[in-house]
Amino acid sequence: MADEVILMDFRPSPFGMRVRIALSEKGIKYVYKEENLADKSHLLLKMNPIHKKVPVLVHNGRPVCESLNIVQYIDEIWKGKSPLLPSDPYQRAEARFWADYVDKKIFDTGRRVWMSKGEELERAKKQFIEVLLVLEAELGNKAYFGGDNLGFVDVSFIPFYSWFYAYETIGSFSIEAECPKLVAWAKRCMRRESVSTSLPGQHQIYDFVLHIKKRFGFD
Repeated sequence: MADEVILMDFRPSPFGMRVRIALSEKGIKYVYKEENLADKSHLLLKMNPIHKKVPVLVHNGRPVCESLNIVQYIDEIWKGKSPLLPSDPYQRAEARFWADYVDKKIFDTGRRVWMSKGEELERAKKQFIEVLLVLEAELGNKAYFGGDNLGFVDVSFIPFYSWFYAYETIGSFSIEAECPKLVAWAKRCMRRESVSTSLPGQHQIYDFVLHIKKRFGFD
């Protein structure tokens, strides 16, 4: 009997993008359910009653929540193709560390860029670039954070590339000028079908951010 895989998600969510990339890398067929976060479905509330947020992967009726947890689950269940985490325990720990760094730093510092004005915006941009430079140093001269192949850290980070244009346009700065190796890495990732088909266009995300800014009075 074939696996039943359902993904509850919201298209602009970088966290949901991670799961879409992982499923695509593994060649897993799934049913996609777009959520209205202003009017969450009964299924979402049932499958994630604690946090009530996306993404949620439902595998054969059982929910898995939190994006990095879901990506690890996908990697462990469907082992036969495109491993995302290294087999070496130390390297796995390192990959989890950097994915956690992305999780804790990128979304919040990036959000402060598009939510801020004036001096606060300048501080937010400085902090955001500092976070990116740490990641660029970790990338070094490797093709991917995972080495020669797309890996766990790449999957955790590349979704935020779809938000770069919004950060740059609202903040009036260039990420490529500050972190050229990181942007080259992102463009390399985007040449993979699993990534390019999972990420919305940067202008779509920019329009979404403008909508959120207006809705919540951040203009």
